[in-house]
Amino acid sequence: MIQIGLTNPKSPSNIGAVMRAAGCYQADAVFYTGERAQRGMKYHTDTKNVASQIPLQAVDCLLEQVPADAKLVCIELVEGATPLPQFVHPDNAFYILGPEDGSLSQAVVDRADAVVYVPTVGCMNLAATVNVVLYDRLAKGQGKVEASDALIRQSRDTNNSVSIAARSSD
Repeated sequence: MIQIGLTNPKSPSNIGAVMRAAGCYQADAVFYTGERAQRGMKYHTDTKNVASQIPLQAVDCLLEQVPADAKLVCIELVEGATPLPQFVHPDNAFYILGPEDGSLSQAVVDRADAVVYVPTVGCMNLAATVNVVLYDRLAKGQGKVEASDALIRQSRDTNNSVSIAARSSD
């Protein structure tokens, strides 16, 4: 199970982009706290309408949403955190990410089973971080998506008909 918790996200466009990532990587639910994004949710950018398939829920406390059998993984730039390339994702994970213009609370970090950071120069935005973390999970064989031509046909835009030309073996 993959669940995502967003701490006081800055904008509804970030939530929309996180929802798209959640759909692409088959997350099971997205929760968020705070009211900043709620005010503009009608302007979200969930262009694939993922919210109709994956629950998106505003909550008062993300820690109260973590299932008893899930590992709490904080994604944050914190000294002493594990770099993402070295991290082994748990099967049942609840990822909590901080806001772009702030950080996770000490109480949340103290409850974490793991604290992980994405080693970049500077920091990424919230939605980009969710995409990278979920892709890393998939790339390490811990995701649910199976790679195949059938998946490509199902996932690509209807205007995409590009193919790889046959190559001679000289």
